[in-house]
Amino acid sequence: MSVVPAEVLPGARVAEDGGRGAADLGPRARLWPSLAAVYRAQLSRARVARIPLLFVATFQSIGIMIMMRGVVDGGGDARSVVAGSSVLVVAYVGLNLLAQYFGQLRGSGGLDHYATLPVPAAAVVLGAAGAYASFTVPGTVVTAVSGCVLFGLPPAHLWVLAAVIPLSGAALSGLGAALGLLAPRPELATLLGQLGMSAALLLGVLPAHRMPEAIQVLRDLLPSTYGVEAFARTFGGHPDWPLVLGDLAVCAAVGAASLALATWAYRRAAVR
Repeated sequence: MSVVPAEVLPGARVAEDGGRGAADLGPRARLWPSLAAVYRAQLSRARVARIPLLFVATFQSIGIMIMMRGVVDGGGDARSVVAGSSVLVVAYVGLNLLAQYFGQLRGSGGLDHYATLPVPAAAVVLGAAGAYASFTVPGTVVTAVSGCVLFGLPPAHLWVLAAVIPLSGAALSGLGAALGLLAPRPELATLLGQLGMSAALLLGVLPAHRMPEAIQVLRDLLPSTYGVEAFARTFGGHPDWPLVLGDLAVCAAVGAASLALATWAYRRAAVR
């Protein structure tokens, strides 16, 4: 066995008094490179497991629009149905599936693996949320186009989905991650995710003016509501763009708050 002088080791230094000093620690991982690494890893992992469920989410939303076609002819109600069904795809994947994922991760001890990695907690939460939200893009677009054809709505402003999907995805994914991380058992995380998706279905797809006032208050508290409202306003002949931007701004604020809550929940779960 050979002996290697300490001064030739990488990262080692010698103290001024001639003694052997401690090795310098490496630099702390930065947020954005860590976020990109977690996002790519989650995207690769979820590609095989989640694509079949994405088809389920898309067919579910299109099926709901077909059923609603029998009771809604057009106008403002049709806009609400199409917008709510489109955002429902985001809720199914971002809220429901992400709650299940983090619930299973916590229950199986998988959080211990992430806790040993030199990455910030925000990178883990944002990377997973971004990966799951990315899978909603094809289904949301297909649902929106199908709704326009089914209800005869103008598709001229479907480009607004470029803002609605990430903002609604951030709000719903952050809520889903928080539910999964705060739930004491994986089964409860699954139940909460299902309840959240059911709320997005009932409160997002049904026209607001047909709901009782108490239910409308609950609808205003749902993170996806403002994404639905912003998208529904664009189906008019002359959309009120200040209101659209206002709804998107509220959706962005709610998304930031829900992701901050999820980051706190991750730190809380990782140290237990």
